Amino acid sequence: VYAQETPKSYTQNINGTRLSFDMESIPAGTFYMGSKTGKPDEQPVHQVKLDAFWMGKYEVTWNVFEPFLYRDLEKQASTAAIPAEVDAVTRPTKPYLDMTFGMGKDNQPAVGMTQYNAIQFCKWLYVRTGIFYRLPTEAEWEYACKAGSNTAYSFGNEAATLSDYAWFADNSDNKTHPVGQKKPNAWGLFDMHGNVSEWTYDQYVADFYKLGESKIAENPVAKPEKLYPHVVRGGSYDEAAENLRSTARLASDPSWKQLDPQIPKSNWWFPEAPFVGMRLVRPVKAPSKAEIEAYYNKQPIKDL
Repeated sequence: VYAQETPKSYTQNINGTRLSFDMESIPAGTFYMGSKTGKPDEQPVHQVKLDAFWMGKYEVTWNVFEPFLYRDLEKQASTAAIPAEVDAVTRPTKPYLDMTFGMGKDNQPAVGMTQYNAIQFCKWLYVRTGIFYRLPTEAEWEYACKAGSNTAYSFGNEAATLSDYAWFADNSDNKTHPVGQKKPNAWGLFDMHGNVSEWTYDQYVADFYKLGESKIAENPVAKPEKLYPHVVRGGSYDEAAENLRSTARLASDPSWKQLDPQIPKSNWWFPEAPFVGMRLVRPVKAPSKAEIEAYYNKQPIKDL
């Protein structure tokens, strides 16, 4: 499939299990990234050109995430023997507290994982399905969220109608909710605003947009080379409407691990970030095997 073609949406079955998830097709295109009226890190508005990709229709749920965490849960979800290659995938250390934070599991977004954890989950999916899944770049995330719009939210400028599309501070009862209960955006993606904030692959660079000001940026990404901060998007159940705007940027922070008693701190969990989750992307133009391995096999940076 050429990057210019719009791919078809599909359901991904995880081979040898009863698990599946839905991927929506996102067409190639050019859009204006950022906001003239937003915060300084959302400026300047600049043009970005992206290849086509698929994006998760919903945030990744515990139903799909937990079998990666625990081999016994993977066994329970399996309809065939677990492939030997799966044992080569590094699994998270078991968290010392309930990472659902009492918000429930069934169809609820998985939360509290670090960016490294999220990428290793993608690697587990690759071993299980043979398909390269990854985190969205920040540009892909904003493009998919806007879904052709140029307004504060994908549906318009009015925060008054945000409750139709999002779980946030005004209506969430301070907890996550099962995915897909609100209205989707124009490209069929649910909960892009609110419920949980979502990891992107990018390092958070406050003035990154200035670098792409003079020309059209093609598939831009701020490659992560430091542990903090990384870009998180979409706002969550405990945030005000302002932070759910399509262009709003949040930076990951060491305080999200303040409660972690381990030295060095866990590579896998943010015990104080029950508001952070993830959504999958699959590029239409598949990378080479070497590129895939480089993406998945990056060593975690120690958090002292």
